[in-house]
Amino acid sequence: MPKQEWKPGTMVYPVPAAMISCGTMDQPNIITIAWTGTICTAPAMTYISLRKERYSYDLIKHTGSFVINLTTKSLVKATDFCGVKSGRDIDKFKHLDLTAIPSSFTNTPMIAESPVNIECKITQVIELGSHDMFLAEVLGITIEESLIDASGKFRLDLAEPIAYCHGAYYTLGDQLGTFGYSIRKKSKKKKKPYKQPRLK
Repeated sequence: MPKQEWKPGTMVYPVPAAMISCGTMDQPNIITIAWTGTICTAPAMTYISLRKERYSYDLIKHTGSFVINLTTKSLVKATDFCGVKSGRDIDKFKHLDLTAIPSSFTNTPMIAESPVNIECKITQVIELGSHDMFLAEVLGITIEESLIDASGKFRLDLAEPIAYCHGAYYTLGDQLGTFGYSIRKKSKKKKKPYKQPRLK
């Protein structure tokens, strides 16, 4: 199969399109970030990468915290808006009619309309080049109760989460498998013992 060689770049796609709330309840802001993800299980840790010139950079560095708010199909327009408009010029919560609610473990507000809010405390800032990476410990998670089914399972898929890929937003497609399905043994049905027919 023919292939092309390209210069080094950011090609790990798709990625999350997360709305990062920052600042305080008195001065809240939202920035959309794709460079985020899980980096450790115990303790639970995550990161965001941010350019120094962004308005949210100083807000996050000053408070030492941020909240990752997962995004959905119904939030896609707000998600895009918060990525292209600066909090220097506009109150994004008011403009988008989003609700800032207090967090449990930090002074940083959460977005009520997001199905999952991940409160994070910064542990380290690493200067990389175009971006600085904020390593953070997860202090708490708030989830939308309506997405918990009768068995107690959290069904984020029902909220229609979105991803970002090469300049476009996408909903997720059909489930192709579950973790470990590739090596899971198929259950064998027990064969009924052979019974010799009776002679009449």
